[in-house]
Amino acid sequence: MFGRKTWMAAAAAAAMIAGPAVAQDAIKIGNTMPYSGPASAYGTIGKTIEAYFNKVNAEGGVHGRQIEWISYDDGYSPPKTVEQVRRLVEQDQVDILFATLGTPTNTAIHKYVNAKKVPHLFVSTGASKWNDPDKFPMTTGWQPNYPTEGAIYARYIMDNIEDPKIAILYQNDDYGKDYLHGMKMGLGDKADELIVAETPYEVAQPTVDSEVISLKATGANVFFIVATPKFAAQAIKKSDEIGWEAERFLNNVSVSVGGVLQPAGLEASKGLISAGYMKESTDPQWKDDAEMGEWRKFMDEYYPDGDQTSSFTTFGYAIAITMVEALEKAGADAGPEEILAAATSLDVRVPILLPGIQIKTSETDFAPIEAMQLMRFNGESWEFFGEVIHAESS
Repeated sequence: MFGRKTWMAAAAAAAMIAGPAVAQDAIKIGNTMPYSGPASAYGTIGKTIEAYFNKVNAEGGVHGRQIEWISYDDGYSPPKTVEQVRRLVEQDQVDILFATLGTPTNTAIHKYVNAKKVPHLFVSTGASKWNDPDKFPMTTGWQPNYPTEGAIYARYIMDNIEDPKIAILYQNDDYGKDYLHGMKMGLGDKADELIVAETPYEVAQPTVDSEVISLKATGANVFFIVATPKFAAQAIKKSDEIGWEAERFLNNVSVSVGGVLQPAGLEASKGLISAGYMKESTDPQWKDDAEMGEWRKFMDEYYPDGDQTSSFTTFGYAIAITMVEALEKAGADAGPEEILAAATSLDVRVPILLPGIQIKTSETDFAPIEAMQLMRFNGESWEFFGEVIHAESS
């Protein structure tokens, strides 16, 4: 297998043959994002990243170089993602790909970008497959992985819910199945006994109302919602409408108050349990927090139309800062190989991550964030409880 070290050595040799490095005017960063389609709520992430790069450029860039951000709409459609990424790589000739969003969409380009030796950094998906340095040395994750999160919920259920009967709604792809795997991993040999129903849905379908009704009919007292924003909002709303008095768990990628819970209904969302790794903008405990103050100042100046109740804007901000940290570490006139090396050797504190959570990578571990904390929605904001749980203890 053509591993990371082999590629780095080859790149260095090629650079020596080519002669002295020539200063580059811009760092060209490519991205795909669902600005339309069933996952369009995530488009705010791309707009926030663009706003943050505008801020960096206005302040002089990175080592004096401007960031050129090229982000295309893929509609959360894998074939469209392939088309747009080929355009970014072969026509736009981007230096790196960054924060491309979605498990099915990134899966569709995974082999291609690694074969092309294009750094594919900090993808916006928590699938476990992004942490595989030996087979896919170009691709790195960013957020906590889905199996770990699923296992955290499983442990809480077993420790706190009497005679749990678990019903699971999940997206029928690697994203949904990763969460399902994590839940089963956490339940261990009790998984078959405690899970009474597993119901998939397809992203092309209009609603998940019938699936929610069928799951309630099983008599389950725990409802685990593994869904992207549109379908998560539907599942929350429908489970409330039909009076399903189950303990409801919501996966982290759909915890946005503005993007998911408001459309579902704040009262209908009350009591939801999830897990987080970033400070929530709607949580009163961060009202006077200095890092959140800087984020609000950034939003007011560079993205005034952005939703400050949405966790997608805090996500975009934090992941963009992580990318800039890697670019700074890579040094002046850095090319793709230096940027990859920097991205896979980070140990930094990124603003608005929860206290105790650090960005840390190495050449053998491409998963930057490996800790989360449970939280419950009180009808207005998320409230954290318990301790920060690290992956090795989940």
